[in-house]
Amino acid sequence: MITDLWYKNAVIYCLSVGTFMDANGDGIGDFAGLERRLDYIQSLGATAVWLMPFQPSPKKDGGYDIADYYGVDPDYGSLGDFVAFTHAAKQRGLRVLIDLVVNHTSDQHPWFQSARSDPDSPFRDWYVWSKERPATADEGMVFPGIQKTTWTYDAKAKAWYFHRFFNFQPDLNTANPEVLAEILKIMGFWIQLGVSGFRMDAVPFVIAEKGADVGGKPREQFEMLRDLREFLQWRQGDAIILAEANILPKQDLDYFGDDADRMHMMFNFQVNQATFYALAAHDARPLVKAIEQTKPRPLSCQWGIFLRNHDELDLGRLTGKQRQAVFDAFGPEKGMQLYDRGIRRRFAPMLAGDPRRIRLAYSLMFTLPGTPVLRYGDEIGMGDELSLKERDCARTPMQWTSEHQAGFSTAARTVLPLIDHGPYGYAHVNVADQRHEEGSLLNWMQSMIRQRKEAPEIGWGDVVAMETERPSVLALRYEWRGNAILCVHNLAPEPIEVAIASGRDDPEHDILVDLLTGARSEVGEDGRHCLFLEGYGYHWFRVGGLDALLKRRPA
Repeated sequence: MITDLWYKNAVIYCLSVGTFMDANGDGIGDFAGLERRLDYIQSLGATAVWLMPFQPSPKKDGGYDIADYYGVDPDYGSLGDFVAFTHAAKQRGLRVLIDLVVNHTSDQHPWFQSARSDPDSPFRDWYVWSKERPATADEGMVFPGIQKTTWTYDAKAKAWYFHRFFNFQPDLNTANPEVLAEILKIMGFWIQLGVSGFRMDAVPFVIAEKGADVGGKPREQFEMLRDLREFLQWRQGDAIILAEANILPKQDLDYFGDDADRMHMMFNFQVNQATFYALAAHDARPLVKAIEQTKPRPLSCQWGIFLRNHDELDLGRLTGKQRQAVFDAFGPEKGMQLYDRGIRRRFAPMLAGDPRRIRLAYSLMFTLPGTPVLRYGDEIGMGDELSLKERDCARTPMQWTSEHQAGFSTAARTVLPLIDHGPYGYAHVNVADQRHEEGSLLNWMQSMIRQRKEAPEIGWGDVVAMETERPSVLALRYEWRGNAILCVHNLAPEPIEVAIASGRDDPEHDILVDLLTGARSEVGEDGRHCLFLEGYGYHWFRVGGLDALLKRRPA
């Protein structure tokens, strides 16, 4: 049973333990260091922390190759350190989400080692095998250009094993009831240690049928999602699953469930990719289309809205022309691109560090339908180090100060190199300096997060795109319990005037009050508001005045 829909109006902060804060001086972030920085996360305004994998792992894929689901990698501390962290987070009103990576394990996991060693092993059927090389072995690679196959021969097992990702990440046979039972056990274990939910990795692959004879159109086992949801709700009623599912809109309800009985949340990749095209083309219309396509969802379900995350910016859902436009605008050099479909950069350098464009984009993110998810370091405009391989370029340690190793560690060498040169070096971009700069990105971000939390209409309300007659202007109106918010963004560099209807039927009280500046707009005789928008300008208006709380209808 659902007891709390906290995720409908939350702000989620995503980080990697290993690159956030090092407390013991070994150059690797740890839970003790993260605990010391919880006050910072709380002051930023986040309501939940999402942790990338921290379990024991060879770390060939950023920890997404897990070798033990029930432990903490010694680099990051102990289970005791983890519990101390979740307790400290709870004291500050912060919920904790962790990655649930159960499509595959590391090839070093004891389950796989047992499976490959003995055909009679109880774990043999926990993975996907074939006596012959399947005809589809050269299809379906997740990392084209780097990954060569999805089936690899294991000499010890004398068989081929399936791996949707790299060959050191053998896929679990999730159709096996014993594997599903183990996944539920894993979830229950971490719930008992203070976790409020999971970001579930690669969900379409988890639920897909797997095997040498599986070809053509993917066949998903959607009932598995209901099993996961049901277990979680009975174990802890307010715990959630946030699904990574890069799917087409026509499948959204398959993952949410017609009766909201599957995933609580999903990342909205459709809107994310349309956002970047809209920013590149200065054209809001494709974004409006994506918003409308992904609008249908059960009331208790929610979208996760983001700009950048720990992976590359995936542009696979755009047309070839649209993708090229985004490449040209934000990642024109081949070294900035990845897997022939994405961009591997941090957000600030993608926009050449332009404060106007960065703030426009984040204002837009905070006002899109769903719950905002913020990547660590983006609140201060951290850069990337393109000399690092693949996705590592955007996973460098957090920049706290301008002092030694950016205040991240006292060690001479860190887990990934800090950015110590150029305009994004920690001497110029760090938390400590921005805290004391009145107009800094950090202080602006704190203010915007506060405004977002005070506008539950965006998280809960019904969204309608208002007509602006200007392709570069996006106007979204949210209504909930008798209150309305109108958010207007100019995606173009040129200033512009627009006439917009507020959607209010009562002309006498048709007033717009800007939540960001306090400015007021009275309705004109034509029933519309004449608004001036600077280049890359934005406004958050409360419709009808500031007494919304007095007028809010009960649920």
